[in-house]
Amino acid sequence: MSLFTRVARGRLAAWLTVVAAIVVGGVVFGLPKPDNPAPVSATGLSVEWQSTQVERLQEQLPSRDVQPAIVVVSRDDGAALTEADRATVGTAAGTLGRFAEGGQVSPPQVSPDGTVALLAVPFSTAGGQEVVAERVADLREALTDLPDPLQVEVTGAPAFTADLTRVFEGADVTLLAVTAGVVALLLLITYRSPFLWIVPLVIVAATEQLTLRAIDTIVPAVGINLQSGAVTGIASVLVFGAATDYALLLIARYREELRRESDRFAAMRAALRRTAEPILASGGTVVLGVLTLLLSEQEINRALAVACATGVVFAMFSALFVLPAALVLFGRGLFWPFVPRVGSPAREGRVWGRLGAIVVRRPVPVAALSVLLLAGLALGGLGIRTGLSETEQFRVEPEAVAGAQTLARAFPAGTTQPVAVLTTPSAVPAVTAAAEAVPGVASVRPGDAGQDVAQVDVILEDEPGTPASDRTVAALREAVAAVPDSAPPAVDGVDAFTGAVVGGSVAATYDTDEANGRDLRLILPIILLLVLGVLVALLRGLVAPVLLVLTVVASFFASLGAAWLLFDHVLGFPALDSGVALLAFVFLVALGVDYNIFLVTRAREDARTAGTRDGMLSALRVTGGVITSAGVLLAAVFAVLGVLPLILLTQIGIIVCIGVLLDTLLVRTVLVPALAFLLGDRFWWPGRITPAPAEDTPTEREPVPAGQ
Repeated sequence: MSLFTRVARGRLAAWLTVVAAIVVGGVVFGLPKPDNPAPVSATGLSVEWQSTQVERLQEQLPSRDVQPAIVVVSRDDGAALTEADRATVGTAAGTLGRFAEGGQVSPPQVSPDGTVALLAVPFSTAGGQEVVAERVADLREALTDLPDPLQVEVTGAPAFTADLTRVFEGADVTLLAVTAGVVALLLLITYRSPFLWIVPLVIVAATEQLTLRAIDTIVPAVGINLQSGAVTGIASVLVFGAATDYALLLIARYREELRRESDRFAAMRAALRRTAEPILASGGTVVLGVLTLLLSEQEINRALAVACATGVVFAMFSALFVLPAALVLFGRGLFWPFVPRVGSPAREGRVWGRLGAIVVRRPVPVAALSVLLLAGLALGGLGIRTGLSETEQFRVEPEAVAGAQTLARAFPAGTTQPVAVLTTPSAVPAVTAAAEAVPGVASVRPGDAGQDVAQVDVILEDEPGTPASDRTVAALREAVAAVPDSAPPAVDGVDAFTGAVVGGSVAATYDTDEANGRDLRLILPIILLLVLGVLVALLRGLVAPVLLVLTVVASFFASLGAAWLLFDHVLGFPALDSGVALLAFVFLVALGVDYNIFLVTRAREDARTAGTRDGMLSALRVTGGVITSAGVLLAAVFAVLGVLPLILLTQIGIIVCIGVLLDTLLVRTVLVPALAFLLGDRFWWPGRITPAPAEDTPTEREPVPAGQ
């Protein structure tokens, strides 16, 4: 076959690949959007949890779709309300009937110190979060004309729902713009070319949009509710980071092969042969890692598992098919002004080669210092606090939080969201008496009642979500469950109740924290075993995989400790969200091992011709720049989650950012090479490094016309 025939065939194959990718994208965007299934519960917890059981039982009450929005009125100077102020509040109560379910608003309640008045407006929660948010917005608009110096804030469960919905208004656009800007800047710095960065950025951005559209179809299709902007936000960031990392690895190897091959199509084939295995291993590790979230007790984590796994599959597809085709179509000139020519010297790797030389001379002290540094950072997490109250969930304080804080200064802190105890109508007096005797309970009153089920409303003294509130919920459950003949009728998924059950949003927060703890104990060992299995299959050994997993676990604890020092002493966060540790661990273990995969697979390849010591030195030199660029880029992309005003997302972004930087700059650069130098060929045990066959060595190629 002639040279020009090979070039023509290569160009045709590249065009066909690009066209096929466009067709696949069109098919994905044309997929029907199935109806979003109803959430399993308001919290996403299964019927195993009491808060979900109460939610099911409340469907038998006349007011099953009603929650109170709490209007909080105070003076902006903090003084007691005057008679004129109270009259104004009473007049306002009469005008709010049009927002209330049933058309009635109860008379205002004034705090014992006279500084705060509250109005409970029964709100219908039918129609979903967006409808509730609109109703809350209308209520707030109607209260804007109260005279000075009165200050009005709307809080309660519907208001928190509305403010949480508003957090993600326009978030997709903001997140996409900031992420794309960060990626574009880092690619431009990495390649120092006015053109090269455009190709991977366009392909990665298209992959991200394709992923979001696929998520809209796939997640509901597997029976999981998809309503949280946090799911699409995290999936978007993960796709940007992973797809760009794979692009950096491929382009670096392609540039290296262009210095050996005069035919750019042959160079790309060689690059793909060498990078396909680490990209597939890396992507497979991330997919398996995030899919462990399917075992989570929370529906949002299961949605995240499907969304992120879908995104990483698309990222691998774009890196192994679409990007190579686009690169060869543009030719060598895409790298201008640093165009790689056959035989031209490599400009990359000098710094990493010198660093490797230092490590190989003193591997023991280097490894010891690295371990000590990781251990020292991990100690920063010894005083870590977990569990955020409801008013602490937001970085930017919304009105619902401000109203709850105002109310807590004059009323019991649990006034905004009473705990719901579900029992039988005949047991209401006994359950009320048992609840009143529980320490931490401020007041108890009978609530709504149906034919077989009755509710008792319990107001706690402490703010919802605090450790004191959690202790009261646990004690309350124990007390009311012991009341004879208090068990409500069974619901779907529960054979029979043993006594009265406790739920509501406050108890749901407690259950969510407990579920997060259970998820940690179950999922952490599973993901470690899966990652270890992938590494064993990839490296055909045991020692190296075990060491790599241990280094990633060490970097996780170090990043958690370092992040907590930042949260506690710099950012002033009160605690770590109870769901952060699990998600941060999943992403850090799955993503952090990627850089070790990129390094060690190249070291194994080079060791076949140079031995373990020189193979690791060579791998460190040729992959140092690209892996560092990939790590810095991924860390920056996850840090972009901080643009969203939820502390949960900010904390995940910062922990993953710190962890990826540690993996990139310390573990992969220093610790893993030091361990390899110490162990020598035993690093691959029980596998062995076999010499490369002769056909694997570079050979001379016939020249091609300029520009090919």
